[in-house]
Amino acid sequence: MNKEFSQRVQAIVDNIRLVVVASPEVIKMSLLGLLCQGHILLDDFPGVGKTLLAKALAQSLQANFKRIQFTPDLLPTDITGSSIYNPSDGNFKFMPGPIFANIVLADEINRSSPRTQSALLEAMGEGCVTFDGITRPLPKPFLVIATRNLAEMHGIFPLPQSQLDRFLLSFGIGYPKLEEEVEILERHEHGEVSLNPVLTADDIAAMQEQIYLVEVARPVKEYIANIVAETRASAEIAIGVSPRGAVFLQRAAQTRAAMEERNFVTPDDVKAVSPAVLRHRILTRSSALDSPAKCIEAILSTVPVPL
Repeated sequence: MNKEFSQRVQAIVDNIRLVVVASPEVIKMSLLGLLCQGHILLDDFPGVGKTLLAKALAQSLQANFKRIQFTPDLLPTDITGSSIYNPSDGNFKFMPGPIFANIVLADEINRSSPRTQSALLEAMGEGCVTFDGITRPLPKPFLVIATRNLAEMHGIFPLPQSQLDRFLLSFGIGYPKLEEEVEILERHEHGEVSLNPVLTADDIAAMQEQIYLVEVARPVKEYIANIVAETRASAEIAIGVSPRGAVFLQRAAQTRAAMEERNFVTPDDVKAVSPAVLRHRILTRSSALDSPAKCIEAILSTVPVPL
């Protein structure tokens, strides 16, 4: 993988860090989701910077950005768009909804009903929207960044497993350390900083195509398959990872390798991305919030690593 790829990655990371106080690993993981042509679910407590991270990623690209605030009264057509009657010619004209953007922030996605949440399924899975029997492609690149507050217990609708499986990555930001908290206060003392784009949508589209040039050796493929198989065999897990999850795990590992200036995937790439790719795809028998992460950690520690 050429050096220009990693230089572009670093340019976006450096730009986002101008406004987001978070570890470089968290920022790189959000960019990895974009380069994988996947979607991201940010799971964490309120006020830790989930929305800020999504906005900063969008502002770092010269691309179309839309935000959807999910509420209980939000309708599917508020997302996909609807037909408007034009009295001048007596015809209906389709008016695209906010889903027709390069980067879409689905803020507090679990505050809307399952019917409204399902309006995202085709868009996230197929990159298009069907309305009145007509399928309309979404712009490329296309990324949905959804946020979900873990502390909320009332007025929310749990995301169905089929929708969770559409997200390539799920991770949190976490509370800042003491010195990071002071840095946040200093940055907000005189208002928020606005970002300038460092890459275009075409740049990202070209980088996405380069991911498929990264080779995955047969032993690494078998390693991925063994990890996925173990999630289905574990007594602690009620529902294991789907074949789609295995494909996404391979793609995420390819992207990490490219970000590290390599044209081949190593087992370390697979291990590094596995928690974010797999934890939301499993349903554990324990209801503890950290149960999925602990299960994935245990599996990674037991599945033999190819030499």
